[in-house]
Amino acid sequence: MGLLLQAMFGKKKSDREASKKVSKSAIAKAKKLLRYVWPFKVYLFVGLVFLLLSSLTTLAFPILLGKLFDVSGSQNINTLALVLLGVFFVNAIFSFFRIVLFEHAAQRTLAYIRQDAYSHLISLPMTFFSTRRVGELGSRISADVSLLQSTFTTTIAEFLRQILTILGGIVLLLSISPKLTGFMLAVVPLVIVVVVIFGKFIRKMSKLTQDKVADSNTIVEETLQGVFNVKAYANERFEISRYTAATNDIINLAIKTATYRGAFVSFIIFGLFGSIIGVIWYGLILRDAELLKTGDLFSFLLLTVFIGASIGGIADLYSQLVQAIGASENLMEIFDEEPETIQSDKGDKAALVGKIEFRNVDFNYSTRADIPVLQKVSFSVESGKEVALVGPSGSGKSTIVSLLLRFYDPSSGHVRIDDKDSSDFNLHSLRKQMAIVPQEVILFGGSIRENIGYGNPDAGIDEIKEAAVKANAAEFIEKLPEKYDTIVGERGIQLSGGQRQRVAIARAVLKDPRILILDEATSSLDSESEQLVQDALDKLMKGRTSIVIAHRLSTIQKADNILVVKDGQIVEQGTHNELLDQKNGEYFKLHTIQSRKEKLDVVV
Repeated sequence: MGLLLQAMFGKKKSDREASKKVSKSAIAKAKKLLRYVWPFKVYLFVGLVFLLLSSLTTLAFPILLGKLFDVSGSQNINTLALVLLGVFFVNAIFSFFRIVLFEHAAQRTLAYIRQDAYSHLISLPMTFFSTRRVGELGSRISADVSLLQSTFTTTIAEFLRQILTILGGIVLLLSISPKLTGFMLAVVPLVIVVVVIFGKFIRKMSKLTQDKVADSNTIVEETLQGVFNVKAYANERFEISRYTAATNDIINLAIKTATYRGAFVSFIIFGLFGSIIGVIWYGLILRDAELLKTGDLFSFLLLTVFIGASIGGIADLYSQLVQAIGASENLMEIFDEEPETIQSDKGDKAALVGKIEFRNVDFNYSTRADIPVLQKVSFSVESGKEVALVGPSGSGKSTIVSLLLRFYDPSSGHVRIDDKDSSDFNLHSLRKQMAIVPQEVILFGGSIRENIGYGNPDAGIDEIKEAAVKANAAEFIEKLPEKYDTIVGERGIQLSGGQRQRVAIARAVLKDPRILILDEATSSLDSESEQLVQDALDKLMKGRTSIVIAHRLSTIQKADNILVVKDGQIVEQGTHNELLDQKNGEYFKLHTIQSRKEKLDVVV
């Protein structure tokens, strides 16, 4: 009865899980997981043997208990009772080894799946991440693998146990009384199937009620968060009526669900207990006709309960297996993605000189093939020189940097480094010799030491401190109670914007790159922080090829070359003074607008 009710009112599935169907392709993808299970086949095989033995000893219990009713004499009763106790003891041992062996195989398998999934995921190109949500990808590693964990450790074993219980139980029932077995199979399974189907309907109704409650809670959350707008537009009555309508829908649906639930419980009481009474009635008739012993009737009833519970529970176990197949399909979709070729840099340690050249580069994102992002972009940067990219938002500046880092490859044209096509480089070696300081620095949640050390994981504390000094970060770090062991918090929330920038610069210093990329690294800082950061950046750029995306033109006046990017094209290039001489040029317009704004800021 408990398993039946669990099958009816068990854990609710998410919409994503509920929508998963068992297709041939899904099963084919699920089979690919066998390569992770195969190394632990011995654990699984022995575990299955113990599963079979524990199921058989479980089925022996009702048979022996029935025999207990038929024996007479204290000696026989004591002997049979001890046999029963021994059966339970042996069953406990079998169950222990079954659980331990399955857990050994499952945990090792899942660890390999997690490691392989993460390794593959982190090796995928940026084109993959640009079309996926981070939460969804995290769910693949956590939720889907956790679902597989319960499947490998519990669901599969229980599913097999229920199948063995049903098949073995029916065989034992036939050996006790074929007539009573035929009667039972005509009544009990039919009732249980109706219960399972009806139960799914009730569960669906309950989920709809919960969805309505969630919708009403959303109204409360939205109105409280936007209470300023609600009151400013005098829409209190409108929101009250909206919430009232939502809660009234909950009442109507909940009452409807309660009606079905009441009918369902009534059916369970009448149908299940009625079928059991029917089996007892027919069994007693057979007993009176001396076709069945009392002990056999008792064994028959216990086996019937076992079989009924297994039939009821197997429906929920099957749905869990369907979910697991869906989860494995999601994981396999990630594995089907082509990763970047990132080998170690052994054998390819030649240091870059730092010369950069773009030759007629066109680019568009695969998801927006009809929208050009870059068009015929050509420029060159000599080793050790500073080139600045300026232009309005969305003009293509960041895309140029992404192509340089080989996050993407050009749709046409060539990106060349040291007179060699960038695609010919070992990707790992290439990126190892580049560093980027972004506008919005996101630090890892560990210590300052760990965040700076990310530029070179092999660096010691002395090298980390030296990098901090060069980045103008040592002064504020030394004032912190725990200094370099200070935890920066999630995304570096414990540090100010200027402090985060200087930690990022120290990380870049430690990496000692040949090519340095600065993506509007000072645009969001106050004047004091900007001065400290800019000074650190000036030190960092010395002797390196530098690509600077600039928002404030005052920061790139000393650049060797300035590229003005507009609508995916380089429309002007030259030094600061050369571009200012072009009175009708884009750079002159940008400079004029910024100069006016800065004067207004001073007046204010």
